[in-house]
Amino acid sequence: MSSLAYSPTLCTPKKHTTITCSTSSSSLRLLLTKNISKVAQHLQAQDTAASLHVVSGKWQKLVGRREAVLVTGLLSAGLAGAQLAAASEEGSCEFTVAPSGLGFCDQVIGIGPQASQGQLIKAHYVGKLEDGKVFDSSYNRGKPLTFRVGVGEVIKGWDQGIVGTEGVPPMLAGGKRRLKIPPELGYGVRGAGCRGGSCIIPPNSVLLFDVEFIGKA
Repeated sequence: MSSLAYSPTLCTPKKHTTITCSTSSSSLRLLLTKNISKVAQHLQAQDTAASLHVVSGKWQKLVGRREAVLVTGLLSAGLAGAQLAAASEEGSCEFTVAPSGLGFCDQVIGIGPQASQGQLIKAHYVGKLEDGKVFDSSYNRGKPLTFRVGVGEVIKGWDQGIVGTEGVPPMLAGGKRRLKIPPELGYGVRGAGCRGGSCIIPPNSVLLFDVEFIGKA
């Protein structure tokens, strides 16, 4: 039995703080797929959680609670997609540099709980050298990294970049952040993966990590 057997409603942003709705006979999922980027762009200019709550409430009055939950989930996905698309269009992040020297750029702001020191979490990542060469990727292995954050199980740049530090806000679950890690917060003068005079990560390397904080393990 199809869960989409109802008349969906299309919400289109008209002004900065207003979302107006009109009925439509087409499939809700198909309709949202075609229009989600416009709605997400509108929400991106506002407080995400509050906006999704308001939109969910409007949809619930129009199409019922079950459908409103679906819409809210799709809007969340659309918002994340819009942020990622914006980052891709820019080609590179504009890093904010903390007093520690750690650079960060949020590609997607999460909507879940923030990471706390000592918490066991899961995170996907891609690690690159400054020349763009990928030296490691959890995506390629098909499994996120599980570790206790903020207690030295990973390099300092990761701990500070996820839990937060002076000038760096903590990541929220579902968020994606690009980190630019100076040598002193990475592998320093030793480098890593060194054998026979060559290193996977050469000494004094600046590292670039795209980190996706999935949530607690």
